[in-house]
Amino acid sequence: MTTFPTPSPLEWREQAEKALKGRAIESLLHLDADGLIIRPLYADATGVQALRAPRTTDAEGRAWDLRTLVEGDEAAAVNAAVLTDLENGAASVVLKGAFTTDETALAAALEGVALELAPVALDAGFDGVKAAEALAAVAKGSPRAQLQFHLDPISAFAEVGPESGKGEIDAAVTEAAEAAARLAGTYPEARLFLASGRVVHEAGGSAGQELAFAAASAVAYVKAAVLAGLTTEQALKGVVLGVSVDAEYFDALAKVRAMRLIWASVSKAFGHETPAIIEARSSRRMLSARDPWPNLLRLTAAGFAGAVGGADVVVLDAFTRAEGRPDAFARRQARNTQLVLMEEANLGRVDDPAAGSWFLDSRTRDLAEAGWKEFQSIEAEGGVVDALKHHLIQPRVERARGQLEAALKDGARQMVGVTKYVDPDPRPAPVEAADPAFVPVRHGALTPVRFAAPFEIASEEAAQ
Repeated sequence: MTTFPTPSPLEWREQAEKALKGRAIESLLHLDADGLIIRPLYADATGVQALRAPRTTDAEGRAWDLRTLVEGDEAAAVNAAVLTDLENGAASVVLKGAFTTDETALAAALEGVALELAPVALDAGFDGVKAAEALAAVAKGSPRAQLQFHLDPISAFAEVGPESGKGEIDAAVTEAAEAAARLAGTYPEARLFLASGRVVHEAGGSAGQELAFAAASAVAYVKAAVLAGLTTEQALKGVVLGVSVDAEYFDALAKVRAMRLIWASVSKAFGHETPAIIEARSSRRMLSARDPWPNLLRLTAAGFAGAVGGADVVVLDAFTRAEGRPDAFARRQARNTQLVLMEEANLGRVDDPAAGSWFLDSRTRDLAEAGWKEFQSIEAEGGVVDALKHHLIQPRVERARGQLEAALKDGARQMVGVTKYVDPDPRPAPVEAADPAFVPVRHGALTPVRFAAPFEIASEEAAQ
């Protein structure tokens, strides 16, 4: 058997300095938006501690729950899309649209769906309580119905800002908790809350800020649910943690693993160590609109990160989502991307495949510590609700977004098809309904951004 010599860190340094041709070895060090150092080399000599953060669920024999996002206005069209997804490989769906708050329309959208077999989740924003009550009614009290109510008023308020006139965030959290307590009585196995950090990610925030926001939201929901009458154990069990995964797949998968570590500490602090249930949804801030086709690669990388990182649920957007609501072809690509990762690439065959990698274990721990530090800051500021109302979280996210925008502008970071290798005549892709125009960032709000948008606007203006 052929063996290869293992170079020492000193030998590596000598070879690296030769390759750098006069540049300092320190030029290989990078700082991220959380102020964490990313090194060019990780090894036992750098003091990396091994860790494991495997998923704890098994989605009916599959490694993870392949979930699709179905949006729409008409219940019949939504029903057709839902059935197509479930008949062609999806295990569950998340529904979004005005129909979710109407019991009759929601029942029509779910016609033919066995709620005891296929989990149904909601993405209803401010209308979360109405949508949850409608879904509960559609399930007709079946104790085995796989319901994911995903109540998350904190993210909805954070996105529009506390001064938007959309209502009082404290009252919304209380209303959601009281609804959760009622629903848990009928559906004890249902997931009640979605404690998500995605609103921070989509606003340009760092990984640590996203993890902290998710953890702080979870704490707020658990405390409110206990006040509403649930036990601490019931409240913890009812929480799903939401994170974003993007094309930066090493960081994204490390972030999923870090979320599991943070939740272990949070649930332990409540006195009931509860396994984390993590829903990873693909990033929208990474998508391009002018040339949507490279998004297929970005979404594949995001799906890889969710799968390898150990997410329990993975939701991939359509590659045309930056332009508008996807058509059947785009939805099929989103579904099939996960099927290829699961059934052909077999990404779920190994339990926590990142474990044992010096870099990924180190990065996971660094992100967990950065997230925990920011989480402690939010709690010291009175919790996530007070921190949002007093504009304490928003400036920190703005600074992180500014760093990423500056890196793209000066070329330190690149987006293929947007800032580099730009197709002068991209092939368009159809969408069912166009999205509204690019929305500028609003003061006091965690407004979603799309990093490609300014470059695409500049390209359009130059062409006119």
